[in-house]
Amino acid sequence: MLVLPAELTHAGANACLRMLVQGLQAHANTEIWVDAGALRRFDSSALAVLLEFRRECQASGKQVSIRDLPTRLSDLAALYGIAELLSTPG
Repeated sequence: MLVLPAELTHAGANACLRMLVQGLQAHANTEIWVDAGALRRFDSSALAVLLEFRRECQASGKQVSIRDLPTRLSDLAALYGIAELLSTPG
């Protein structure tokens, strides 16, 4: 499982994405879990990171599932019309 940091804003977005992609490359599983439970301070860059990571996973033939996405970030994703792209498959 990959873990998001407590803060994910524009300033750290590229570094976070690099960390996630490195973790993706290290996982042999076809399903990659991202734990967002520690995420406390974020802006819309967090959504951009998660969407780009989703694209990276798809390009690698893997599926990403996000666990414990903060309610405020879920609400922001819904506002932007991308909530279904971040939902965990049922």
